[in-house]
Amino acid sequence: MQRTRRVSFSAALAFMFGSAAPATAQATADPADVATIDGIVAAFYEVVSGPRGEPREWERDATLYRPGTVFTIADSTGAYRNVTPAEFAREADGFLVESGFLEREIHRETRRFGDVAQVWSTYEWRTADDATGRGINGLQLVHDGERWWITHATWDNETPDRPIPAEYLPHD
Repeated sequence: MQRTRRVSFSAALAFMFGSAAPATAQATADPADVATIDGIVAAFYEVVSGPRGEPREWERDATLYRPGTVFTIADSTGAYRNVTPAEFAREADGFLVESGFLEREIHRETRRFGDVAQVWSTYEWRTADDATGRGINGLQLVHDGERWWITHATWDNETPDRPIPAEYLPHD
């Protein structure tokens, strides 16, 4: 009975939201970027980072996300808003290029079951003018049998009132 309900529920979801067939990105992903969780997380950081004046890798970035992916971003007031990866690229490109924004992962917690993974990735960032900060990216990932995809990303920056807990910082 339990199996029948699960299959029926899965069938209903497939009917309501479309086929469960693998999605394809507009451009072909570099296999090194999407073959492993390590690869896709590294690419997530690399595409937004670079020296001042260097274009960001938005075509590469677009290959990391399943269609329908949403970013949930916290702003400086503590409010959250949702944007697509393409909207984020349009909104952030000028700042990233002009500031020489560099971001790198400093700690990671990964929980995985089957083809689903939750990555809690602590980052630090710096600009060419020596502005700095830290925060945490929460990434939802799925594996479609061929590659990893990011399906959702949420992030928030550390503030003086809200420091990153020790368990999410590097352990020496």
